[in-house]
Amino acid sequence: MASSNSIPPLGVASNANGNSNNGGYNVFVYGSLLADDVVRVLLHRIPQASPSTLHGYSAALVTWIIHIIHQRACLSAILPVENKKVTGRVLMGITAPELDILDKFEDFEYEKRAVDVSLLDTSEVLQAYTYVWAKSDDPNLYGEWDFKVWKESKMKDFVNMTMGFVEEQDSKPRVATYESYYDNKHKE
Repeated sequence: MASSNSIPPLGVASNANGNSNNGGYNVFVYGSLLADDVVRVLLHRIPQASPSTLHGYSAALVTWIIHIIHQRACLSAILPVENKKVTGRVLMGITAPELDILDKFEDFEYEKRAVDVSLLDTSEVLQAYTYVWAKSDDPNLYGEWDFKVWKESKMKDFVNMTMGFVEEQDSKPRVATYESYYDNKHKE
């Protein structure tokens, strides 16, 4: 589960906690969570969203080899980097149970943090949660994440893996679910 040791208690209703004006939480997303298909599988709905920018961070590509089948898998990650920015979107009105699902989905590789994001359509700045890659010195970080390339080459498998995660989230973390998916796909 995503580490949340830098986040205030979730029950406190305050913009400093990433709560939106409509009673839910704001969550800045990037990478695979820019795809409505992935969000729909996880949350069983598409929340209200607004294009936004997170300043002081950079998006990176994370790759790892699933050793059983030598399959290369890709994730997106953000890391604090001065004078950089990440374009994504803010999901608004996220409920506490939905935030818990996102925490489990981001697993141990990410830390949940409260950040300020700028909405692109209004220039309004709001607080939101986001998930930051936990290991800034990870040797598997390289290059830049490209949503269009991911969408064309990886999204179908990612949506299927995410369906498996939703079915097994109480018994198996996301990384283990994805490894099982690739293992089963290789056996076919």
